[in-house]
Amino acid sequence: MLDRRTFLQILAGGAAGSLLSIDSLRAFTLGQADKINMSIVKGTDIAATTRKAVELLGGMGSFVSKGDVVFVKPNISWDRVPEQAATTNPLVVSTVIEMAREAGAKKVLVADNTCNDARRCYKRSGIQDAAKKAGADVGFMEDRKFKKVNLGGEVLKEWEVYGDVIEADKIINIPIAKHHGLSGLTLSMKNLMGLIGGARNRLHQKLPESCVDLAAYFKPTLNILDANRILTARGPASGTMKDVKKLDTVAASTDPVAIDAFGATLFGKDPAEFEHIRIGAERGLGTADFLNMGLKEISLG
Repeated sequence: MLDRRTFLQILAGGAAGSLLSIDSLRAFTLGQADKINMSIVKGTDIAATTRKAVELLGGMGSFVSKGDVVFVKPNISWDRVPEQAATTNPLVVSTVIEMAREAGAKKVLVADNTCNDARRCYKRSGIQDAAKKAGADVGFMEDRKFKKVNLGGEVLKEWEVYGDVIEADKIINIPIAKHHGLSGLTLSMKNLMGLIGGARNRLHQKLPESCVDLAAYFKPTLNILDANRILTARGPASGTMKDVKKLDTVAASTDPVAIDAFGATLFGKDPAEFEHIRIGAERGLGTADFLNMGLKEISLG
């Protein structure tokens, strides 16, 4: 398959007929037009919307291979129930686990370095029970399993990373979309803070840059944004039910910048307002122009 630049050069030179068959030209142009790089699915059946969002990108088999160890990273940081929209919806998590296992994953791991007590967070969020029922290994992040590694970031150099993440074949990042008092919003890139240890409050000094460094290091195989309920104020965890808005939406992409840019619009915000989105795009982690990247949006009713 020719790249787009070469294809345009051939057309400009008037040599398309002699160098490419009609069928290969059609395959090339259709391949460009039909490729879906980001999906947005709306509907009240959370399991169905989650499945459809991944299916539109080619299905979980496009991301997970037989025998893979898959690390699933939801937001479990807070001692809150799903209705409070401070943690990832457990149905999104369990559906992703089921799809990974159906794709042939040898093992699916679920964990988060929580802010509140891990045992309360895991239980009250509903994620522990849902993940175990779906067949995942759910564990608490023990201090002994963190390893100091070179992140190679612009801001973050050496830092403690959870060992199971380093050893996993694939990372699937499942943030919930919510307000955050310091960063403005918590979306896919910030969700990766739950994979590191140490004094994470130090990251707050240069939080946008730190989030981009984490995204560049971990390179999640897939980002799935839970926007079934979003927390519009007093985040990340102090919001009341008046601050929760039901959107019945799941989005998916391999591009963390695009997912975060879309997530910003759910709050009526311009993605350009958020430094981590701008920096992520400048560093080549993705595009903030999600509307023109091969977007498919559907409603399941």
